Amino acid sequence: MCGIAGLAGHFAAAHGRAVAARMSDTLVHRGPDDAGLWATDGFAFAMRRLAIIDLAGGQQPMWTDDGIGIVFNGEIYNYRALRAELEAEGCAFRTRSDTEILLQGYRREGLAFVARLEGMFAFCLYDPARRELHLVRDRFGVKPLYYALIGGVFYFASEIKAILAALPQRPELSRQALHDYLTLRFVPTPDTIWDGIRKLPPAHTLSLSLTGGEPRLGRYWRLDFHAEPLDRGRDYVAEFGALFLAAVEKRLLAADVPVGVLLSGGLDSSAVLAAAAELGHRELHTFCVGFADGGDYDESAFARAAASQAGARHHEVMITRQQFLDFLPRFAGLSDEPLADLASVPLYYVSELARSEVKAVLSGEGSDELLAGYDFDRMARRYDRLQAVEGWVRGPLRRLLAACPLGGAAGEWLRLWGRHGWQGMAAARPSHMTRHWSHAAKSALWRDSSGLSGTEERIRSWYEPLAGRHPLDQIQQVYCGDWLTEDLLMKADKMSMAASLELREPFLDHRLAEWTARLPLSWRVGSAASGYCSKRVLRAFCSGRIPQSVIERPKRGFPVPAYGWLAQGLGGWAQALVLGPTARLRDRFDMAAARPVLDRAMRGDREAAHRIWVLIVLEHWLQAWT
Repeated sequence: MCGIAGLAGHFAAAHGRAVAARMSDTLVHRGPDDAGLWATDGFAFAMRRLAIIDLAGGQQPMWTDDGIGIVFNGEIYNYRALRAELEAEGCAFRTRSDTEILLQGYRREGLAFVARLEGMFAFCLYDPARRELHLVRDRFGVKPLYYALIGGVFYFASEIKAILAALPQRPELSRQALHDYLTLRFVPTPDTIWDGIRKLPPAHTLSLSLTGGEPRLGRYWRLDFHAEPLDRGRDYVAEFGALFLAAVEKRLLAADVPVGVLLSGGLDSSAVLAAAAELGHRELHTFCVGFADGGDYDESAFARAAASQAGARHHEVMITRQQFLDFLPRFAGLSDEPLADLASVPLYYVSELARSEVKAVLSGEGSDELLAGYDFDRMARRYDRLQAVEGWVRGPLRRLLAACPLGGAAGEWLRLWGRHGWQGMAAARPSHMTRHWSHAAKSALWRDSSGLSGTEERIRSWYEPLAGRHPLDQIQQVYCGDWLTEDLLMKADKMSMAASLELREPFLDHRLAEWTARLPLSWRVGSAASGYCSKRVLRAFCSGRIPQSVIERPKRGFPVPAYGWLAQGLGGWAQALVLGPTARLRDRFDMAAARPVLDRAMRGDREAAHRIWVLIVLEHWLQAWT
C-alpha cells in the first residue's frame, strides 16, 4: 500500500522534481517504508511505499526496458496467476512484485489489461513513447485518486493534501460540495470540497496527452443489480461459500507480511474471521475497539466470542470520550474533506492497535450494500405487500388512495404508492443512507444559496437510469455507487492509512459482487414464505461457523455514543464550538438557524444530534484547512 502523486505540464525537470517532492512529503503516513521520485521536462511522479509484497524488490517508480513507468497504490490479489500467464506468453520478470504485473500487462494489452485485475488499486502509467499518462482506479474505489488541471498543469495524488501542497494558493471552497455535505455528511463523486479538484470515479481510467488537451475518462466495469428468479435446483449457500472463501484466501495469501482481522463483533467481520480459520489460518491476530462508557457501545464480548471460536489471538482497545474529542482536530486534517462519519474515530484507534502487530488486516466493508443488510428486509416486506395489492387494485383506485389523509410513515408510503406504483416508489422518494440537513433547513442556514443544485434532486438523478428494476435492486445499486465509496471506503482508507495499515475487504471481490448482484431476492432478504431476513445467504453460510448470538444480533455497524453526548453534558462544548464568536462556520452560514437544532439535540433529539455533529466536523475541518 502506498501514496502516489505527480504532475504534468510545461515545466523543467528541476521544477517538477521539487513539486513532486513536496507532494510526496504529505503522504509519508501512507508509505513509511520507502520513497521514490522521478522527473523529466514536463512530467514528474513520486510515491511513498508501505511494503507488503516483495519487500526487497518492489521499489517504485518501476520501469520496463522500453521506458514505461508506474507508481502504484494497492494490491493485485491475482498477481501470481497473471504472472504465470504472462510468463507463458514470453514475458520476463525482474521482481516478485505485483507492480511489475501491471507494467507487463499494459505493454501487451494496453489499458484493456485492467479488466483482468482482481484487487484494490490506484496507479499512474507513464508512456513516453505515446506521450501519454494514464490514471486507473479500482472497481469500487477502495483506493482514492484525485486530480486537477489548474493553471495549465495537471496534478494527481492519493490524497487532496498532496495536490494542495503543489499549488501556489488554495482553490476556493466548492459551495455545491458544502451544500451536498450538509445533507449527505460526505462530498459525493466526482466533486471534492475544493473547486477544480476532482475524484476519479471508481472503475474508471483517465488518459491525458502530454502534448496538451483535456483529460479523457473511460469506464471499464459496471456492477448492475438485476435479481434473477429463484432456481430451486441451485445451492446458493454453497455457491456463496465457494466465492467468499476464495475471496478471503486471496487477500490472506497476497502478502509477504502477517495479515490480521478487524473484528467488530458483528456478522460481517466474524464471517471473515471464520472463513480464514476454515481455510487453515488459525491464530490470526484480531483487533477490536470499544468505548470505555460500556453499555450498548461495548461490543467486545461478541468479538471475544468470535475470536475464541476461530482460535484467534485477540487484542482490544478502549477509548474514552475525552480521547474521542481530542482526536477530532487531527481527524479533520487526516480526512482531507469533511466526513461526518463518527465511526472514523474508533476506526483510527483500532487501526493503530492493529499496526502494532501486523501491516495488513481484513475487514467486513461492503457486505450490507452487496448482500442487502441494514433494513432491506423490512423494505422487502413492504414492497411485497404493495406488489400483491397492486395486482387487484386498478390504477384509478390506487391513485384515489393517494389522497388518503392517513398520517405517519404508513400514510406517506400509501401516497407514494398511489402516485407511482410499487416499482416507482424508490425513485419517487429516493432512499439514501444519510439525509441530515433538508433543503428547507439548509435554506435557512445558507446566507446565499443562489446557483446551488438541490441535493435531493442529485440523489433522484442516481435512480433515474434504474427505472423498471425491483426497488431493492435500485437502492442497492445507488448505495454501492455513492455511500459505500464516499463514506465507508473513504473512512476506511483515510483512517487505516493514517496508522500506516493496509485494509482489505473480501466482500468487495468483484467476482463475488457480480454474483450477489444477480442473487434472487429471497436469498438476500428472505420472503413471506421463508421469513424476512437481511443478508440471508450470509447468515446461512455462517450457521455453525460463528456463534449463534452473533448471527442473530441486529445490525450495529460501529456504534458510537457521541450522538447522545450532546444531551449528557457536551451541549455547552458544542455551542461554544459551532455558535461561538470565533466559529469559522459563521463566515458562511447564518448560525442562528442552527441554535434551535442544537437545543433539540441537547434535549435528546437523535436526528438533531446528527445535524449538529455534521456542523461540528465541518467546523473542525474549516479550522484545519481554511
